[in-house]
Amino acid sequence: MGQRFRRRFCEDEDVRIDKWLWAARFFKTRSLASKACELGRIEWSGQQAKPARDIHAGDLLRIKNEAGEFVVEVLQLSEMRGPSAVAQMLYRESEASKEARVKVHAERKAMLHPEAGREGKPSKKDRRLIGRLRGRG
Repeated sequence: MGQRFRRRFCEDEDVRIDKWLWAARFFKTRSLASKACELGRIEWSGQQAKPARDIHAGDLLRIKNEAGEFVVEVLQLSEMRGPSAVAQMLYRESEASKEARVKVHAERKAMLHPEAGREGKPSKKDRRLIGRLRGRG
C-alpha cells in the first residue's frame, strides 16, 4: 500500500477521539469536536469521552450533534479528513440509530411552523394586533 494510504488510515495506532470525529465528518472543525466532548455529547462505551481519549477499532460511540444522535461502531481509524465517501468507511451506524434519526426528522418536518405561512412584512391588521399584544393600544 502507498504511503498516502498509510497516513490516511491508522491501522496499528491509536487516534484521539476529537481527531477521529472530525475525520469522520461528524463535526466541521476539530475544535467543535473537542467542545462536544467537553460538553458531554460524546459517549465512549457508556462513559463521557474526553477529547484526548484514544479510540480503537471496534469501540462503540454515542454522538449527539445538530444532525441528531448517532450510535456508531468504529471500523477504521483516521486522523485526516477526506471526502465523505471515505469518511463513511470509518464507522458503521446501528440500525436502531438510523431508525430513530429518521423518526425524529419526520416529526420535525410534520410540526407546523407559524412563520412559514407568512410572506413579507406584516399587514396593517397584523401590526395592530401585534401592538395590542404588546400593550400599546
